[in-house]
Amino acid sequence: MRANVMRRVKCLGRSSHPMSTYIGLDVHKDWSFATVLDQTGRVVVQKRLENEHVPSFLENFNVLEIGLEASTHVAPLYRALVGKGFAVEVCHPKKTRYIAEARIKSDRVDSKAIAELVRLDALPKSYMPPPEIAGLRERVRRRAFLVRERAKLMTKIRGLLAYEGVRPPEDFNLFTRKGFDWLRSLGLEPVDCYLRVMEVFNGEIRRLSFELRHMACGDEDVKLLMTIPGLGYYLALLVKAEIGDVNRFKSGDHLCSYAGLVPSTRSSGGVTKRGGITREGSRWLRWAMVEATITHVKCDTAISRSYHRIAERRGRKAALVAIARRLLLSCYRVLKSRRPYEAFPSWSGVYESP
Repeated sequence: MRANVMRRVKCLGRSSHPMSTYIGLDVHKDWSFATVLDQTGRVVVQKRLENEHVPSFLENFNVLEIGLEASTHVAPLYRALVGKGFAVEVCHPKKTRYIAEARIKSDRVDSKAIAELVRLDALPKSYMPPPEIAGLRERVRRRAFLVRERAKLMTKIRGLLAYEGVRPPEDFNLFTRKGFDWLRSLGLEPVDCYLRVMEVFNGEIRRLSFELRHMACGDEDVKLLMTIPGLGYYLALLVKAEIGDVNRFKSGDHLCSYAGLVPSTRSSGGVTKRGGITREGSRWLRWAMVEATITHVKCDTAISRSYHRIAERRGRKAALVAIARRLLLSCYRVLKSRRPYEAFPSWSGVYESP
């Protein structure tokens, strides 16, 4: 792979520098610290740069590969470097610390450690979604954010009513049109304020929901996911956005690990103990599968019957997690096999290659 990258770099004519190099970048909000290593591991240069000047600086070198540590500030620089034709890998920060621990922590040390991991082809890589998946992620997460903030406003309004000693009527929902009219009739300024904000949230949620529903109608992956009971158009889109290309996961268990839906384990003296789920990886995917499970277990399927058996033995919470994991395995299977969920009526949750 690196030989192909090197040939592509030479074809681009990006640099007249004869030395092939590996780059490690410790990225901050406005600037980065760069370390350039040659193929023997010798430091060619270390330099602090404004982020906007990093691509032009690296054009002075015959770059084989660039490593960046994943953070909230990496995406703009990653896009700029990829746009210039560089081979860029983003590394998992937690795993990088495991491999390249140092007593002295500084930007200089960190960037050199990343460059060395790139040179040794030992960089623990982190997935960077393509633009279309990144855009979908932003939309589904934005809708989830708006819905959660709206729920907080509902809680605020209920709290204000309790404080004022006002008992809401029981024959209609407070947050329907009829409920809004009743709340306004109370003449409470804080309630009116929250209602105005809620109307803005409602408008944005409706607009986003319309866009997402339209996207779901033309997406084959989403249509397949929606054949799984419990996954509507929104959760199916969220699952697709978080998984991206399903082929990057070598197995269903690998996908469950990515979602943090696997038990933590501790081994000592030949004894292995299992604990709760790791909660690492995509919290959005984990949340989506739990939400889907709550709906799925109301249907009569092999998986929902398993839920009731597990709940009797170990409790509802443990059953929810176990079935969320099985539902995620179902998602993996339908996406890998390109067949709907109904094609596996007796499937119990163990993935077999299609």
